[in-house]
Amino acid sequence: MLFPHRAGAGERLAAALRHLEGERPVVLGLPRGGVPVAFRVARALGAPLDVIVVRKLGVPHHRELGFGAIGEGGVRVISEDIVRTSRLTPQDLEAVERAEQTELARRARAFRGDRPRVALDGRTVIVVDDGIATGATAAAACQVVRAQGAAHVVLAVPVAPPDAVARLGEAADEVVCLSAPVAFRAVGEWYEDFSQTSDEEVVTLLARAAASARSPASIPVEVDAGGTALAGDLAVPVGAAAVVMFAHGSGSGRRSPRNRSVAAELNRAGLGTLLFDLLTPAEEGDRANVFDIGALAARLTGATAWLRRREPLAVGYFGASTGAAAALWAASAADADIGAVVSRGGRPDLAAGRLGGVRAPTLLVVGGRDPAVLDLNRRAREELRCENRLDIVPGATHLFEEPGALDEVARLARDWFVGHLTP
Repeated sequence: MLFPHRAGAGERLAAALRHLEGERPVVLGLPRGGVPVAFRVARALGAPLDVIVVRKLGVPHHRELGFGAIGEGGVRVISEDIVRTSRLTPQDLEAVERAEQTELARRARAFRGDRPRVALDGRTVIVVDDGIATGATAAAACQVVRAQGAAHVVLAVPVAPPDAVARLGEAADEVVCLSAPVAFRAVGEWYEDFSQTSDEEVVTLLARAAASARSPASIPVEVDAGGTALAGDLAVPVGAAAVVMFAHGSGSGRRSPRNRSVAAELNRAGLGTLLFDLLTPAEEGDRANVFDIGALAARLTGATAWLRRREPLAVGYFGASTGAAAALWAASAADADIGAVVSRGGRPDLAAGRLGGVRAPTLLVVGGRDPAVLDLNRRAREELRCENRLDIVPGATHLFEEPGALDEVARLARDWFVGHLTP
């Protein structure tokens, strides 16, 4: 099989990996040539893309023989057998590792810049290269990825020699190779265009993938809240680790520019969002429904169950006014399993008696010029037993309409949710 170029190889490889689409995989490209292939795979599967930087640790007097590998995050994989047979001293190991660690950090910074690594804990991870000759680097990458927390490691390449494919089955849980020709001499022979991939191209492709992941399209959904159908808007960035549910009880609904502004900030941080109203338009006309916090919390609990069936991710709650009370009430249930709660100008006093059962880390955000609600939130903190914090936005009134006030709310909520919902 002859591939026109790396992009074309990536398209063909993506088709062979479609069976993994439902596992929400992470795609990692080996630099440099593996990244253009991985970019097409990630785009086709709707998966996050990152670079996997590894450095082989070579025996000092026999560099092509590796006694281990290192990766980002302090990951270190060592073959004790090779260390012993090569008679390497601790000083030998330290010298080689120190030199390779410096190069590892340099290359990771050059390719990724200031962006954090994509978290791999518990994920299916697809390691992609443009081809394999000996397989030593690919094997090291699979070992490093597994040490970084991947639950299922897939190695995917367009072409490789049959013996390398067989060997790599020991390093990866699954190997997907489109072509394994017996008459294999070099990877480049199986491409019409195998021109060198530059560092600049790697940086550009990674940046394009990151920008795409930060800007998810919101889709309308019908939320099943325990038997009641509620209209909502769902946005889940590629690779999101969590979804924040916006609980609207009255006044500030899912179309509120204030809440949509906060949701956009969470999306840019890689978090999913679900904006929906806990009451139907007909129900909102009865003020008794607005203040029936137990019923609103039950709706939120039902909607959470629906969301988890659709998106099996960690869940956080963002609530305003009576919606904040409903969020705290729902989070106090023994089986709630909510990762974090943020209340914006909320009425936690309406969940009095339930606050002591909340286990999710809770952030209370109140305007400095909203004295009545500020007092209610201070009293609520005395009842909370979970990790909690009260942040006051200076000069802000109840609706945070002052210049910069809502931006501060969005920043505080983003940092709280990222800190408590993402690995």
